[in-house]
Amino acid sequence: MGTFLPNTNINSTAPEAKIHSSREMVSWIIDSTWKNLQNPFIVGIIAIMLSPWFSKRPYMLIRKLLKRLFRTRNERNIAVGPLTDVLEYGKIEWKGETKQAEKMRKAYEDIYLVHDIKNMRIIRGDNYCALRAVLFQILCQGIPLPSWLREQDISKLPEKIFTQGCNWLQQYNFGPEKYTGNNVFGKLRKYLELFKEQWINIYGIKDHAKRTDMCMNLFSEQENEYKMFEAMKFLMLCNVVELHENMRNGEDVPSFCDFLFARDSSPDPLSFMMNHLNNVGDTGGLEQIEMLLLGFTFHLKIRTFRLYKYGTEEFESCYQADSHREWYEVLLLTEDDRHYNVPINWT
Repeated sequence: MGTFLPNTNINSTAPEAKIHSSREMVSWIIDSTWKNLQNPFIVGIIAIMLSPWFSKRPYMLIRKLLKRLFRTRNERNIAVGPLTDVLEYGKIEWKGETKQAEKMRKAYEDIYLVHDIKNMRIIRGDNYCALRAVLFQILCQGIPLPSWLREQDISKLPEKIFTQGCNWLQQYNFGPEKYTGNNVFGKLRKYLELFKEQWINIYGIKDHAKRTDMCMNLFSEQENEYKMFEAMKFLMLCNVVELHENMRNGEDVPSFCDFLFARDSSPDPLSFMMNHLNNVGDTGGLEQIEMLLLGFTFHLKIRTFRLYKYGTEEFESCYQADSHREWYEVLLLTEDDRHYNVPINWT
C-alpha cells in the first residue's frame, strides 16, 4: 500500500400493513380512526366514507388511501444503507462471465477473505458521496474533532476569510444552490455551528450501538445532512487559503499542494472554489487530489480499496498528508473513483 500521488434501507421497517381481507381492512381503519380521531387526515377519510360517492367503490379507495399514507410515512432520505454482506454484494452486482465481472468479484472476495472485511454500507451515489462516506465513519467511530476546529469558534471563519482579502467568498455555491451574495455569511455560520454541534454531540455517545443509531437518524434528514457537507466544503476551502498563503511565503506545506495548485483549474483559492469546490454536491464530486485535502482538513488517513484497480499496486491507496501517522483512519470502497461505499471493519 502506498500513499496516493496523482498521475497528471436504513430500513425504517415501519411495519407495512398487510391486509388480507376486506373485513380485516375495515376493522383496522375503524380502530385506527377511533384512536386518532383528532388527526385531520383520518377525519378526512371518515368524511369520504360517509359520502354517497364513496359507497360505490369503498375498498378500492381505502386501499389507495392506505398506500399513500404508508408511502408518505416511509419516504425518508435513505442516504446510508443497512449492513450488507460484502461477498454477496459483489456476486449480485457483478454477474456474468465477462473479464470485468470476474475481476470485480475477485476484488470483493479479496476484501472479504484477505482484509477480513465482512460487511459494507451502501452510500447514496450523488455528488456529496465522498463527503457522506467519510463523515459517516467519523461520527460512527467516535473520532474526535481535530484540534484546529476544537480550539476556535468556527462560525467566525467566514468573516475571517473575507477580511483576509477573500471578498470573492460571496460567490460560494451551496451545492445546486447558486450565487447567494451577502447571504453566504449567515448560511455558512449556521452550517458550521450545526456541523460542530452534531460532531461533539455524537462523539459524546460512548455506546457504539446508540452512536450508530444517532448517525443513521442524522443521515436520514436530508436538509441537515447537506448543511454538514457544505460546512465540510468550506473548511476545506479555509485550508486551501492558508496552504496557498504558506506556499507563497516559502513555508513547508504538504506535498499534495504541489499538485493541487499546479492544475490550470486551481492555481489559487478563488479558482479552486469556482472550478472545483462549487461543483461538489451539484455537477461533480471530489477528485482524487481533493481526497488528500479532505483527509488533511479533518486529520484523517483515508484508506481506499479501488476495486477496478484489483491486481495492481493501486488496488489499495491511502490518501493522507505527509508523516501524520497518528491520524485516525477511515475506509472507503470504490468501483470507479466516483461513487464511494463504506466497508466495515469495526464491531
